[in-house]
Amino acid sequence: DSIAMEINRQGIGVQLIIHPLFDASRDDHGALTQLDDARDGEKLESWIHVETERITDPARIKALGDGLVAVLSDVRAAVEDWRKMLAKVTETVSSMGGAAKSVPLEEIDEARAFLNWAADGHFTFLGYRDYELSEVNGNDVLKIVANSGLGILREPKLGGVSASFNELPPALRALARKPDLLVLTKANSRATVHRAGYLDYVGVKRFDDQGKVVGERRFIGLYTSSTYHANPQDIPLLRRKITRIMERAGFPHSSHAGKNLFSILETFPRDELFQISEDDLFETAMGVLRLGERAKTKLFVRRDVFARFYSCLIYLPRENYNTEVRIKLQEVLKRAFSGTSVEFNVQLSESVLARIHMLVRTSPANEQKLDFKALEAEVVAAVRRWEEGVFERLVKLAGEDAANEARRDFVLPFPAAYTEDSTPDQAVADFLAAKSITADKPIAMSLYRQPGEHARHALRFRLYHLGKPVPLSGSLPMLENMGVRVEGERSYTIERRESPHVYIHDFALSPTHAAFHLDDVKEKFEQAFGRIWARQVENDGFNRLTLAAGLSSDNIVVLRAYAKYLKQTGFTFSQQYIENTLAHHAGITEELVGLFHSRFSPDMADDRDGMVK
Repeated sequence: DSIAMEINRQGIGVQLIIHPLFDASRDDHGALTQLDDARDGEKLESWIHVETERITDPARIKALGDGLVAVLSDVRAAVEDWRKMLAKVTETVSSMGGAAKSVPLEEIDEARAFLNWAADGHFTFLGYRDYELSEVNGNDVLKIVANSGLGILREPKLGGVSASFNELPPALRALARKPDLLVLTKANSRATVHRAGYLDYVGVKRFDDQGKVVGERRFIGLYTSSTYHANPQDIPLLRRKITRIMERAGFPHSSHAGKNLFSILETFPRDELFQISEDDLFETAMGVLRLGERAKTKLFVRRDVFARFYSCLIYLPRENYNTEVRIKLQEVLKRAFSGTSVEFNVQLSESVLARIHMLVRTSPANEQKLDFKALEAEVVAAVRRWEEGVFERLVKLAGEDAANEARRDFVLPFPAAYTEDSTPDQAVADFLAAKSITADKPIAMSLYRQPGEHARHALRFRLYHLGKPVPLSGSLPMLENMGVRVEGERSYTIERRESPHVYIHDFALSPTHAAFHLDDVKEKFEQAFGRIWARQVENDGFNRLTLAAGLSSDNIVVLRAYAKYLKQTGFTFSQQYIENTLAHHAGITEELVGLFHSRFSPDMADDRDGMVK
């Protein structure tokens, strides 16, 4: 495990590992003299053969060799000193009497039970060291006791001071004097033996005869797999925490709330359950209980006692969880806490909520003040599915009934291409447009500009059709005759559960005539396209007057009729020439339409009579 871990750490792909045991005989110089199949005896050797991807860089080869030698040295040190470390556990358990003046007897008994439990195959001891807490120039200093190190903490044999302790802010160094018998946390270095991950830290404070803290016995290693699978009621310290939380909550054990709270505590991240204080555990567990089975996102944050990491529990709707969301959350938390790295663990169960436990490594010197409400809002935004943003906007615009109808009507999630290209506001507009089209009126449309864009080429036209897509050969000639050039088109299929699918075509358009105000022509353009589509008016170049002169389709029909009449009278110019002339002289064209209305509109009869007189 340790060898494979080091090879992987260096980014080298492992292709084969073989690790047979042999009965080996060697001479006084270590040279192999005989090799037999493994059988019971004292000369068994583990031979490990590893095949990796090809490495030709001498520097990488040397780094691999040096890394493996260092790892095997740690393995040797841990194995050779294993029994000595177990003896230190026994010695520690029997020397806790001095704590009785500052620590309740119940807590001492539980600490003893925990250490005995850990030594009974539930903790892989990798290192041990003694420390003395003294005062130098008015400051607390944690000194390493010379020759006290075992396992991977053998060095430095001559003692010295704890550099990591000296780097702590004064407020955190003061915690060393606090009469807490056990300190359970994660070390600030990764394990090189057995499995990857940060080392588990078990500190046992030493007390003098007056009950003052004078030092620490420190064990580092890794909890074994049995620790993570065992019932927490069978683990010292954890059983006590759970009992106290249940008593503090006051729920009957057989009640619904009592059973749910107990389940939350039983399935709480095991490392976190060891490290968290009872007060923090109570607040977090009750917060999770209040969540119930509501599909809601919630963030719980705890900082390590030595300020070396933030422990973040995130509960989110299970259907919202995916790798992309997890990466977003890692980035959000790493940035918020100025973290150096983020580890994570995910729990997915039959609950509607998924749980992500993230540890964000930070510097103890980083004492920034955080707005946890703002951070939680950022987490909620990162978790929120695109569709949820749409439904929230739909509630505000059209009411909760419309949003519920949309949830029932559409097949979720929407296509990835659609969510990538469309804003939630656009999706709301699409939903309202989809509601307006029926078998009798299978088409709807919208002329718009994307927010923040005012260039002529940013004009867009969204076409909705029920049941089947609109072929480009049908839509492009209509649009081009309306005085626009089609620069691009994107199509989406929106599936519905009990109704025909809705096909959306989004066109990027460039007007071929002078600029105009969108608000002045939007309704006229959409109405004209609809009438052309329904073959109520002709599909010809006169339709470009919608944008060029701001005319409605009815007014364009008048001009088209005059052109047809002129052709019948023998007018020499072609219809195309007339279309171009009217479009290029849009101002005169508008006045011609105004003249027509002045002469023939019934609403202006009185004015005409006055003019005649």
